[in-house]
Amino acid sequence: MGFKKTSDVIAVSFGVTESAANTYTQEEIALQLDVLNNEIFVVVAADLNPETPELVPGVTTATNATISSTSKTSLPNLSDSNCVAVSQLAIRSAGGEAVSFSRAAEEAYAAQLDYIALIATNNFFVAVEGANNAAARSVTGRLWGYRARADATTYAALVQSEVLSA
Repeated sequence: MGFKKTSDVIAVSFGVTESAANTYTQEEIALQLDVLNNEIFVVVAADLNPETPELVPGVTTATNATISSTSKTSLPNLSDSNCVAVSQLAIRSAGGEAVSFSRAAEEAYAAQLDYIALIATNNFFVAVEGANNAAARSVTGRLWGYRARADATTYAALVQSEVLSA
């Protein structure tokens, strides 16, 4: 891969709240990359902290959140090549009993990786969507990475891949 690191690790923090309960809500987070100089963002870690779903007896509730490098109209999953991270919290309730479940990105890999994603366009997108909650849910998080300058061929391939697979 043809890119050279040009900064130390940067932490980009964010928070998104649903526009209404159980409504897919997405926010664009600007990276302010220098696209004229083929600058990319090399993601080394992601942390998503969705708000706990509500406990509603007899009903399954959930809060789902994602980070992706392209805009989406519904929650992507890890089978989407532009999906950087996923986090899911759920409470399954039946007959007066309730059990909680969680799924987070850090469960996906155990070894040290050079990076988990490359973002070639000037932004990334954070989305949250609840299920069966009475009030809007939110997500907070942080994306860690560094700026790098890609050679022309690599940059063109990354941008094309990102845009065409949106």
